[in-house]
Amino acid sequence: MAASEMFYKLLIVVFLAVSLYSTPSDGQKKKETLLSEKVSQMMEWASKRAVIRLNGEKFRRLIRAPPRNYSVIIMFTALQPQRQCGVCKQADEEYQILANSWRYSSAFTNRIFFAMVDFDEGSDVFQMLNMNSAPTFINFPAKGKPKRADTYELQVRGFAAEQLARWVADRTDVHIRVIRPPNYAGPLMLGLLLAFIGSLAYLRRNNLEFLFNKNVWAFSALCFVLIMTSGQMWNHIRGPPYAHKNPNTGQVLSVINLFLNCGSDAAVTLGMVLLHEAATSDLDIGKRKIMCVAGIGLVVLFFSWLLSIFRAKYHGYPYSFLFG
Repeated sequence: MAASEMFYKLLIVVFLAVSLYSTPSDGQKKKETLLSEKVSQMMEWASKRAVIRLNGEKFRRLIRAPPRNYSVIIMFTALQPQRQCGVCKQADEEYQILANSWRYSSAFTNRIFFAMVDFDEGSDVFQMLNMNSAPTFINFPAKGKPKRADTYELQVRGFAAEQLARWVADRTDVHIRVIRPPNYAGPLMLGLLLAFIGSLAYLRRNNLEFLFNKNVWAFSALCFVLIMTSGQMWNHIRGPPYAHKNPNTGQVLSVINLFLNCGSDAAVTLGMVLLHEAATSDLDIGKRKIMCVAGIGLVVLFFSWLLSIFRAKYHGYPYSFLFG
């Protein structure tokens, strides 16, 4: 009888132990409920717009406060006109393309969300993160705090959607195929150009000697070379901001510099052409002298300018001419 009672007591203890172990605590239930509510809230907002707008309260509740099992890419920006941040608007356009590519992707899940904090809507967030520049992209991982690599190197990579997608894949292992909305401006301009050339050829169908004019082809070739060597293709591929500060040298670099360099190259080229024409043309001696002086002046002035720019950018370059 005693052995039987002991057996039943032991069975009851084991049953209670298993029940307590298998039944989640109230704290665990609350944590799971809170996480489910946060994910549902983020999914609801993401279904309405690809980039979720956050203020200080939403940022603290949905991003900073645990629990969280999803990553969030946040662009900190200043889009209001009074902030006069032109690069913010350009970066926002590329960011929207990336976020929409993910939202309408067949692989879309709740593993990652895209959000935005505007300075005028969440200045307290900027202060919390000691942030004093915009735009800035930061990945808030599902576990732990953001590391140094979770801050996007905007000055190095630019803000093109494709570059952002590579960074997102590196930090979250989520690969996004960027799909840009159709841009009809390029085909339209090409069509107009072809129509103009066709109309010009039709109007001058009885006199097409201009097609065999070496000066026309030489000018077209020079324009093409200057455009391709000015760095415009690099701008198109990398999508850099119009102005940014080099963290290593402290120099303020600007996309406008590329156009200035292109103009300087064109001026040197024009000077060489004038010198060639002064030596080979049949014009009177007075005009040829003017062309010669102008050509020498353009070559010397703008070549010296290009040397000075190169020397300023690359310290230790020993050569200069006219401009120190």
